[in-house]
This record gives sequence, C-alpha cells and structure tokens, in this order.
Amino acid sequence: MLAELATAAGYRVVALDRFGDLDLEQICESRSLRDIGGAGGMAALVAAAEGLAAEAVVYGAGLENRPDLVVRLARRRTLLGNDADVLRRVREPAILGPALRSAGLDYPRTLHAADVSFRPTHSRAWLRKPLRGGGGRGVGEWRGGALTPHEVVQERVRGLSCSIAAVGNGRSAVVLGITEQLIGERAFGGRRYAWCGNVTPPRLAADERRALARWADSICALIVEKLGLRGLFGVDLVWDGRRAWIVEVNPRPTGSLEVIALVGGPAPFDAHVRACAGHLPPGPPRAATAGPRAAGKAIVYARADIVVGDTRSWGAQGMRDIPHPGERIAAGQPMCTLIGVAETAEAVLAELHERVERLRAELGDGVARGASA
Repeated sequence: MLAELATAAGYRVVALDRFGDLDLEQICESRSLRDIGGAGGMAALVAAAEGLAAEAVVYGAGLENRPDLVVRLARRRTLLGNDADVLRRVREPAILGPALRSAGLDYPRTLHAADVSFRPTHSRAWLRKPLRGGGGRGVGEWRGGALTPHEVVQERVRGLSCSIAAVGNGRSAVVLGITEQLIGERAFGGRRYAWCGNVTPPRLAADERRALARWADSICALIVEKLGLRGLFGVDLVWDGRRAWIVEVNPRPTGSLEVIALVGGPAPFDAHVRACAGHLPPGPPRAATAGPRAAGKAIVYARADIVVGDTRSWGAQGMRDIPHPGERIAAGQPMCTLIGVAETAEAVLAELHERVERLRAELGDGVARGASA
C-alpha cells in the first residue's frame, strides 16, 4: 500500500517487504525475505535496507514496536516518520494513558501483567493484548488466567470499532479520514479480534458521524500536542454512541489509507512527506464531490491450507497483496486484500462479501473440518 501511494504521488522508491507480493513487484523495485534468505524477520529487512542508497526512509506496520530497528533505519538518512523516542512514549500504556487523560480524552483502564492484582468480575469485561502487537494478533478475552510478562489487560468498551487516519507536524494535526474497522469478520476468515479491513464512512447515523468527526479533530490535535507525532498516524477507538474511547495510537501510516484515498482528500503519502518537514495540508479535507462516496477493503484469510493457481489477473479484479502463482498459504494466514467502492458503506460490504465467496469457491477454500471460525 505504501509503495502504491508513494509512486502515485510521483516518488521513486525501493520497497522492503516481508512477503514480496506479486503486485508489489509490479509497482517498484523491491526486496523481500524470499530474496534475502527468508529468516530474521524485520531485522533482516532492516539489514537489507542499510545497504541501499536512499535519501530518506519511511517505515510501516510492525516497526513501531521496534524502536531499536528504527534507529538503525534512520542512520545517515532523513527519517520520514516518528523517531524512537516518540515510539517509546506512544507504545507504552503507562505513558500514553496519563497523557491522554490529562488532555481530557477517554482511555480504558490498561495495566501491565505485573500490575494486575485482581480477578475480573461479571460487571466488567477485559481483554488481554500483547504489549507490542498489531492487527488484533494475540488479542482475546481475559477472565483471570495467567498472563505473560509481555501482555497487558485492557477494560473492554462496548461500541463500534473505528480508526482515524491523520497527519501531524509535531505541533498540530489534520484528520484525513475516519473508517469503521472490520474486526473478526467471519466471512473474511478472521478470528474474533483479527483486523479484517476498513470501510468508510462508518455505519452510523448522520448525527453520530458528525459527532465522531468533531471528536476525531480534537483527539488528533491533542495527541500531537502531547506526544509530538510527525507524519501519518492512526488512532484506533471505540465509539459508544456519545464518546470516543481511544484504545491504541499507531504512530505510522495505517492500513486504512488506501480506503480513504479512494473517496477524496489530499494524497496521503505527499501529506506524510510534507508534514515531516513541518507543513500540514491547508485544512480538513472536504468530501469528494465526484466519484465514490464509500470505499472499503477486506483482508481475506485462508480457512484451509491452499495452493493458489495463476494469480496474474488478480490486480485487474481490484485485488491487492497478491500471492505469486503456485504459492502455498497456510490456514489462518492472509490470502489477499480486496478493494471496493460504491455509493454506501453497506453496498461496499455487500459487494466485498460476494467477491470473497466467489474467490473461496474458485480456490476451493471452504471451512476446514474441525477449524474454529
């Protein structure tokens, strides 16, 4: 996604990516773990990046949890994004929570495993989450069982899961868009708390969408003022009908950007580069007067172990993150991403559900015997 947004804005880039998907190779010069030996994860990708000649570097999902690797990436280059000190503050609940509450924002009670000295009651629901996680991986209900030192528990807030995409210059912020998060969508194959995509606008009544937009402006301005974020960032929240409860701040470009870009507003990657130099877009973007009014993306997870066939036509069908022909995908792993546009969020989701089912039929990806949804 980042490579596509960057090249569309006229930037020349080299992309380093864990999977090296087919469509990435068609967008720009790239390297993946399959090119550099397949082991070592993000550290191996950073080592490969250190050997490339480039003026600047932008990092995406996962590296916000590794400030040590961000330090390495930024050596002898301009870092277009948040530095390691900002990451340590934003990703630490014991720092983030007090900062948000001191600004008058709502943040659920969140405790490190070592600080949990109670058992949950029926009156309050709790989630266990990795301290350094993402995409809903490792998230589950906590009913009083043992926790690892690398987990936190967070009081669960009931409501609609949403995400704000914004850009900051270290002092102030501009909201680029708000999406509804698709969490645990059974049709897309995601487990209960897995991130399965986004749709914009959120499926709320018009007055609630306006109220949420006001909250989003205040939230992002205060977060940047308190924590000094630069460039693109995201805020995951739960809208309870009256207030926005912040559950996580993602101090890097977020997965909702390609959805937001489809319905108007400034080019996200260009806004990122300019904001890192201190310049924000001139004001809150207006909704597009032409083109689609709603857009969405679906992360499609395999229900069974599969081997895909010829995937070279998938890009023309509105797919992203495309596996290579003959690639093996294990059950529970993402197969691809589907992108859709329509007049309403409901119509987008109906289209995406239909396309997912057609894709599963084509691939023979039914429900695996004995597998949980």
